[in-house]
Amino acid sequence: MNSGLNSLHPYPFEKLAQLFAGIEPRDGLSIPLTIGEPQHPPPPEVIELLAREAHQIGKYPATAGLPELRAAIARWLEQRFGLVAVDAERQVLPLNGTREGLFAIAQAVVTPGRSDAVISPNPFYQIYEGAALLSGTTPVFLDCTAETGFLPDFSSVTVEQWQACQLIYICTPGNPAGAVMASAQLQQLIALAEEHDFVIASDECYSEIYPDDNMPPPGLLQAAAAMGNTDFRRCLCFHSLSKRSSLPGLRSGFVAGDSDWIERFRRYRTYHGCAMPVHHQLASAWAWSDETHVKANRALYRDKFAAVTPILADVMQTPEPDAGFYLWPGTPINDEEFAQILLERAGVSVLPGRYLARDHKGINPGAHRIRLALVAELAHCVEAAERIARCLREGW
Repeated sequence: MNSGLNSLHPYPFEKLAQLFAGIEPRDGLSIPLTIGEPQHPPPPEVIELLAREAHQIGKYPATAGLPELRAAIARWLEQRFGLVAVDAERQVLPLNGTREGLFAIAQAVVTPGRSDAVISPNPFYQIYEGAALLSGTTPVFLDCTAETGFLPDFSSVTVEQWQACQLIYICTPGNPAGAVMASAQLQQLIALAEEHDFVIASDECYSEIYPDDNMPPPGLLQAAAAMGNTDFRRCLCFHSLSKRSSLPGLRSGFVAGDSDWIERFRRYRTYHGCAMPVHHQLASAWAWSDETHVKANRALYRDKFAAVTPILADVMQTPEPDAGFYLWPGTPINDEEFAQILLERAGVSVLPGRYLARDHKGINPGAHRIRLALVAELAHCVEAAERIARCLREGW
């Protein structure tokens, strides 16, 4: 048996189910702000395409994906990040969502059993840790706290740790705090990757949800190109239609960047057997080619932040995220206890921050915070915020 299986932690929502066991909201109604599953209606064009092309289910899909899908992704990367001549054949690979790709890339990059081969932010998306453990290593954590701007501090990594590293995960915009890494910090990391020979896996699945249409967050490939690394050496970015297009059930994303690693990863995936169904690929090609629905989606999140943040900021420390659809406020008491009280007294379910992080260097950087996913419709998000504020004003 893979010994990494015994090292896997329960998923955050398994812990949450145990935490909430036996708790009933006083009014019998619960508003969930726990899971980051977009609730906005999917684009009708995608639904129509899936129905129209459903007969394609009778064909085996190719691991490399349809040429028209890869071409649509390459065009989107060029337009979104100002890149030039992205090679759709060699630098793009479709995925069944970023989750699948972010997990599998560690299996392709990491030498089994190598110590400290993976570096991860802390808090983090659970897949990073699971991928490290099942590739036979234990992740080195970089704590992301208010003091670091909720971003990893690369200066805290020792030369020995950089030398041992084969793969580093970054998430920008971040989950859960929504912090965006500046181009200069991305370029610092790229220079370190060149010096110490490791791969950067940049999880950018929240990159299309940001407050100002004229100020989109930078991406890893964009930063690489700006410093002359136009081949994107050691750089891989991961994107998804789940958040951008409100299509979590389509399971559609891609990885792009270093052509040598894309080829190795394609070979791995040929054996892994997770090619995207053809009709999903055709619908995805449309979604990557259209920005109208993305702008409308972004505006819905903007309205929710504008309505919810002032309500919560009046009663608790609520930093505004650079991007994404989460709030990461501080709690006046233990975050697990606070979540239980909110469910029982206010009928609002939230995720304790400690469930998204690990104890490290004497602290848990998620403790005394909660993650609020503003994915429900505006009225429900506002009602949830008002209930939380009312509960806090009433005291314990």
